Amino acid sequence: MKPKNKENKRQRVKLTAAEKSELFAEGVVTVIIMLLLNLSVIILYHLAILQDKSLVNGIYFLKKTMTIGPGGFHLWSWERIGVFLMGIADVVVLYWRLIRRYHQMQLRHIISELHYIANGHFDHRISFSVNTDMQKVIDSINSLVDSTVEAINEEKAIEQSKDELITNVSHDIRTPLTSIIGYLGLLKNGAVTSREDMMKYINIAYDKAEQMKSLANDLFEYTTLKSTKTKLTLSPVNILSMMEQVAAGFELEAEKKGISFAIKARPEDLIVNADVEKLVRVYNNLISNALKYAAGADTINLVANLVNEKWVELRVENNGEPIPQDKLKKIFDRFYRVESSRNTKTGGTGLGLSIVQGVVELHGGTIRCESNAKLTSFIILLPRHPNPKLANSKARRVV
Repeated sequence: MKPKNKENKRQRVKLTAAEKSELFAEGVVTVIIMLLLNLSVIILYHLAILQDKSLVNGIYFLKKTMTIGPGGFHLWSWERIGVFLMGIADVVVLYWRLIRRYHQMQLRHIISELHYIANGHFDHRISFSVNTDMQKVIDSINSLVDSTVEAINEEKAIEQSKDELITNVSHDIRTPLTSIIGYLGLLKNGAVTSREDMMKYINIAYDKAEQMKSLANDLFEYTTLKSTKTKLTLSPVNILSMMEQVAAGFELEAEKKGISFAIKARPEDLIVNADVEKLVRVYNNLISNALKYAAGADTINLVANLVNEKWVELRVENNGEPIPQDKLKKIFDRFYRVESSRNTKTGGTGLGLSIVQGVVELHGGTIRCESNAKLTSFIILLPRHPNPKLANSKARRVV
């Protein structure tokens, strides 16, 4: 079995003993053929030319007249010229036949390597170094294998992602559904007689049903954002006005928790082309996330800064307990929760931040989270004028 070739070091094709013998035999056969051909030429020369006395005398005259040096060295000699030219021709033909056969052997090795890869050894690469256009073929094959492996891994990741999605959705639906069935079963069987207990169980079942509805809505929006058919409806948005309107919808909930909003836009008339409905969903999710999970917070900052003519920075910050650093990298993963108990306490679906990331990326922007003892900040870098064609043509797989 061939060793794995992960380092992909270039090396020349090494011929086997049988191939070297084959190459040697090719050279011997070529030399014999050329000697026979030379002998035939010499015989024809003597038969066709030397039998004609007038030609012989003319050749002899050229030999005598074309001399050089005091010793009368003959510069011109048909025999010498002929032998010299035949020798050159022999060497050229010998080299051509040997190099052709060597290239055939190289191709044989390349095909063998290709079959080895095709048999499932996708971590192997053709590492031969050749001095012909065949090198382009080798590089193209390696690039094709790399692309194929990448596509296979991506497909596996997608399948795994789908399986995880189904598992998580099933789990998050089953938990409230089990409670609903349990409480309704008690009511159906007449196990609860007092009106007070009945209303209590009905309210619990209703809350669980609302939780399932929220999960279904978030899941629908999440998968919609991942679809290639999702399009942006862009329009000019005054960021300051939008942040004020969004914050107004959370005032009562914030007051109950002793949290106030601080809203700033620099400049105050900052305008961004965006899908208003989707951008509002981003702020709703981030503010709701802060109200639910920012323990000890008393302020939520909504800040918009003009970076340059092309980009704007949006920040949603709170001064609550920081998010552990080892959790920040996974915070945008779907269904990921910093604390598993939070789902039970707050009814969160675990899709809010994934939806936020999807909306931001659909606009052509980026989002990151920074958290320390002073502030937990969700920082969005958004283009002021997204290209709808580029945004809408992004290849997004339905997960």
